[in-house]
Amino acid sequence: MDIDVSKEQISVNKMVCEKKEIVFVEEDMIVPDSKPDILNAINLSGNVCIYKKEITEEKVKIDGCVNTYIMYLPDSNEDNLRGLNAKLEFSQAVAISECKEGMQAQISVEIKDLECKVLNGRKINVRAGLEMKIKIYSNEEIEIISGINNIDDIQTLDKSFEVNSLVGNGSARVYVKDTLNIDQNDEIAEILKAEVNLEDCDIKISYNKILSKCEANVKIMYLTEDNRVNTVKGKIPAVGFIDMPNVSEENICEINNEINNIIVRPNVSEEHSIYVEIEIETSCTAYEKREIALIQDLYSPSQNLDFTQKRINTSANKIKKIKNFSITSKTNIPDLVDGNLLDVEVLCAINKEQKTKSKILYEGEMTVNFIFSNNNGNVNSKVSKIPFEFSIENPSEDENVNIETKLNIIGKNFDVKSNGDVDCTIDVEASIEFIQNTNINIIDDIKIVDDDADSGDYDSLIIYIVQKGDSLWKIAKSHRSTVDDIARVNGIEDPNLIQVGQKIYIPKFRNVSKRGNADAVPA
Repeated sequence: MDIDVSKEQISVNKMVCEKKEIVFVEEDMIVPDSKPDILNAINLSGNVCIYKKEITEEKVKIDGCVNTYIMYLPDSNEDNLRGLNAKLEFSQAVAISECKEGMQAQISVEIKDLECKVLNGRKINVRAGLEMKIKIYSNEEIEIISGINNIDDIQTLDKSFEVNSLVGNGSARVYVKDTLNIDQNDEIAEILKAEVNLEDCDIKISYNKILSKCEANVKIMYLTEDNRVNTVKGKIPAVGFIDMPNVSEENICEINNEINNIIVRPNVSEEHSIYVEIEIETSCTAYEKREIALIQDLYSPSQNLDFTQKRINTSANKIKKIKNFSITSKTNIPDLVDGNLLDVEVLCAINKEQKTKSKILYEGEMTVNFIFSNNNGNVNSKVSKIPFEFSIENPSEDENVNIETKLNIIGKNFDVKSNGDVDCTIDVEASIEFIQNTNINIIDDIKIVDDDADSGDYDSLIIYIVQKGDSLWKIAKSHRSTVDDIARVNGIEDPNLIQVGQKIYIPKFRNVSKRGNADAVPA
């Protein structure tokens, strides 16, 4: 007899793997003829731009550049500071054996280290250490059995699971342009550095569209024609629309913003302004949180059944936590006694991450780069390393949980004392996402394996002693009785509560030979 089953289809999302890889990009740069020779590099800063990402069999390819700015001390009697802009192009293929075409990738590339070496007066070597963090996700369409229709006495062991079912994904390119006005007395000689950070990201969902909003926080340091250093800041809003059918406000939407390209250039001197253009790729994956009841085991007291089982790992829940903390330190810079602090760059990095069931423990290091001028107007820099530690409660109570941590500098204060001491206070926001995965058991291909279910010996009653590892379901299945009948006869109110050594009366039991998966209770 054929088994008549009802089925439904769901799309489950799972993280296949994650990988971190350190990549070094370097290039020798020639100083343009229009600029003086280099004596010494004072400061090196940069922004990462991602042009293209490609997911293929067993690898992920990332194309991009590090847009660097070099401040240097020139070999010139007329200038005490000059600047260079250099692009370090890279094309990196990261080997990931689990990666398949059609999967999705969440990629972030961060600068871990920047170095500049003067090879000679006209040639320098620029080297960037990049940390590439890659997470590979796949979405699998699966059919699940929701009911068995033509066996009256079917016994099923059901369990509810909460899964993230894919609604859709999409992306959009956003181009933002703005003009930052500078002091009317300033005539720009050249750009010394440009920082761009995407902040305050938010979304709004309506009419099958996702509205993504963020701000590009821009800070530009420039040199004037009369050898002064000045800074201009601005926030440029960026808005993008992503088409996604069936998306709703109840869905979970994961937004990722990447900078694809940055253009910074002075406008004509009469305008006293700097032109900024930023290309941003906004991508979104939307999920519907669904609770599904799955059959974990089954049998029939009157039929011999067989079935197949498979396990699927899926993302079941995501929890986001925010932890704010402050780091304080003191650094002495003797040249600041009669000088001026021009700018401070802060780079925050996590070096160690330890998971326990109760907490996540972090150890990191903050690199603080002070750019300053002395009493003679000469510009220089000093780097200070500040170690830090912090922890956050683990809401999943699972030491194997997947986590993603992002550190954002939300405030910084540098108080310069008369003796050259600088009291540093840096406020950090740690955004931690806990991703809980779960294994779900899928039963399929249910068959009646023979027609002799009514042959054999029946007993009307037996006394059974509960053994270690027993459950009422296992006992009922092995004796071809039912959980309800055993609970009723023995007055058991909670079928999940039985004790080792307990005597249980089993009504109408039958000894049967075990048959493959049909008698395998999932762990």
